[in-house]
Order: sequence, then structure tokens, then C-alpha cells
Amino acid sequence: MTNENLTVAVLGPGGVGGLLAALLARAGHRVICLAGEETSRTLSEHGIRVRSNRFGDFTAQVEADTELREPADVVFVAVKHTALDAALDRVPATVLGEDTLVVPLLNGVEHPEVLRGRYGAARVAPAVIRVESTRVAPAVIEHDSPFMEVDLTGDTVARDRLDRLAGALEWAGVRTHVLDGEAATLWAKMGFLAPLALLTTRYGVPLGDIRTLHREELVSLVEETAAVGRASGAATDPAAALARYDAFPAETKSSMQRDAEAGRPLELDAIGGALLRAAERHGVAVPVATRLVGELGRSLPNS
Repeated sequence: MTNENLTVAVLGPGGVGGLLAALLARAGHRVICLAGEETSRTLSEHGIRVRSNRFGDFTAQVEADTELREPADVVFVAVKHTALDAALDRVPATVLGEDTLVVPLLNGVEHPEVLRGRYGAARVAPAVIRVESTRVAPAVIEHDSPFMEVDLTGDTVARDRLDRLAGALEWAGVRTHVLDGEAATLWAKMGFLAPLALLTTRYGVPLGDIRTLHREELVSLVEETAAVGRASGAATDPAAALARYDAFPAETKSSMQRDAEAGRPLELDAIGGALLRAAERHGVAVPVATRLVGELGRSLPNS
């Protein structure tokens, strides 16, 4: 681990990005949050207040702006996929340094190529984050889970740069693993996320009800997703995924389900759409996933 100070930009200081920004700022790094004018002003004036059983209750002072105006060592992309295109305008490629790492924390598997097209392959290091954290008010973050873990990867990035960032995250209290095999890392999360998101959102019930009332669909969808993951280069295990679902609290909801309940745009294309496109590319039959994505798509406004 290291306490070498970095300049870190966080695009999207919400539940996940805000918690990450606060922890890195508390560890002594310079943190610049990128958001709209009102949010930026609130962050600049009041900092980020965190309430967490794992990390304690604290306030971290950060800088904030509507756009990145100078090079940073790391840019975390922590917006929802539905807001990605517009949000990236806050991070002009011309401002990034040659060694800047762009680290997306998005759901799905297709966004790394979008970012590589914009910022260059040598800069993009996709990551998977496991945490339950919510922005309950501007600059106020509630961290509910007893964990926060990051799997950092990047087939097109030098390993020493990944290790440097991993050290900074570990020093800030975030358990971090540097993994080989970008596809395997992203599909490992997708294999768990897609069935949970699609089923809880389609039926509007928490995981406990999915496990009991819709068990057959859950098993089929897990097997379909695992088959697509294997075809995409990941050693996905449907039995292990089912065991994880069975171990989770019955009241667990997916982030997509929470978005649906709040009337926010859904990451249906980034999760369900990406799953169907990968299945088609590899010739894997996914009838349950196809039906669920279609039903959810028809239920959306203007669909």
C-alpha cells in the first residue's frame, strides 16, 4: 500500500462516487468532483458528509467544478450508464495527461470500448465495485453495506499503474484486487447483476420473493447468463451465483428496481440489452432473458 498523494477526479459524486471521493479525500488525496453547477457549489461549500458503519461518520472537504480543467492522475467515472454520454462532456480528452487513468465503475460490459474510443486504450482501466451506498441529499452519503470492494482490471493498461491506484484505494480503506482478464472481471459481476436486476424490476419485488415465487425463472436466467459469460471468456458458475442469491437478505433490491420505483431512467440497455447482444454474437440461446428484456422495454415510457 502507499500514501502517495494523487489528484483524483470523480465524475458523478452520487452514492458510489461520492463515497469514493470522500474516502480518498480523507486519506489526503486531492479530489475534484465533477457535477452540475448547483451540486458543485454545495460540494465546494460543505464538502461530502458520510454516514457509515464501516468507515464512521465524517465530512471530507473536496474541490468541485462543472468540468475538468487540468490533468488528473485518475478519473473515476461513476455516473449511471443512462447519463454517460452527456456526463463525459465534463471530461475533455484534451485535458487528460498522458498517464491519466480513466476508471469506469459502471454496470454492464460494453462501456470500456466507448471510453477507449474517446480517451485512448492506454488510459482506460475498467473496475467493478461492490458496495451499497446512497446519496440521500446533495453531498450527503449513506453507506449501508459492511463492505466496499473494488476489482480493478485493464487489458490495455500497464500493470504498475493499476498497482499504484490499488495502493491508494487500499490506503483509503477500500479493499482492492488487481485482476487479469478484463472480460472475466466484468462478466463475473454481470452474471450476478443481470438476473437480479431483470427479475426484481420486472416483478417489483425484493430478492426474497424472487427466490421463492419466481425460483424457476431465476435458475433459468442464471444459467443463461452464465452461458453467455463463458462464451465471452469468463468462468461463470451458475451454482455459485444461486448460492450468493440465497445468502443475501430477503429484502435486497437491485439498483434498477430502485430506479424504477423512483421514476428514474433504467439501465435496461446497459444490462439486459448488452446481455442479449453478447448472446447473439456467440450464438447462445437466452429465451428467458429475451422475454424479460422485452417485457421491461414495453413497460417503459415512450416505448
